[in-house]
Amino acid sequence: MSNTPMAANPLTRAVLEIDEYASGLGWDQPARLFALVDTARLRTQEPALAAQLGLADEQETSGLTPIEQEEIPSNQPLDEFLATIAWPDAVAGCALTVERLMLPPSAEAQVPEGLNEAKLAQWVAGHPERQEVRMTVAVLRGGDRDSAVRLREKDAATEVLTGSALVPGLADALAATFED
Repeated sequence: MSNTPMAANPLTRAVLEIDEYASGLGWDQPARLFALVDTARLRTQEPALAAQLGLADEQETSGLTPIEQEEIPSNQPLDEFLATIAWPDAVAGCALTVERLMLPPSAEAQVPEGLNEAKLAQWVAGHPERQEVRMTVAVLRGGDRDSAVRLREKDAATEVLTGSALVPGLADALAATFED
């Protein structure tokens, strides 16, 4: 049984389930990509896979099942990798969990001008107000979005922030994987 808090929305439940899974792996992990499939459809069309995932006896008739995909190449920028993704029709949505360093909005005025991406990353990594975060972002084909953000310094399920607009750029990149 999952320790994921019960959310009313199936997409929020999927995001929290992925966040819990990533939390169990610990920090300093690579980005992970998940297909989101309709659980009822999965049980009907792929009963062996549903049984393997422990879904055969679940009572819930609605919901989304996250299925982790192959490892994301570490030698390719994430945005370039996502631009190569195309999903079959059976996939209702997708999700990504990734760790990043973030600064509070108050630090934006301190960013030196003219830094390239590598120098900016180095500057952020050395900033005293930096926060390590794990972001889990999910989108559905129909446009619904949700996300969860967990700070490393407040690493507890009760401290996870959820919302549909927390990481809009990443949500846009994931949504683009469903465009023709």
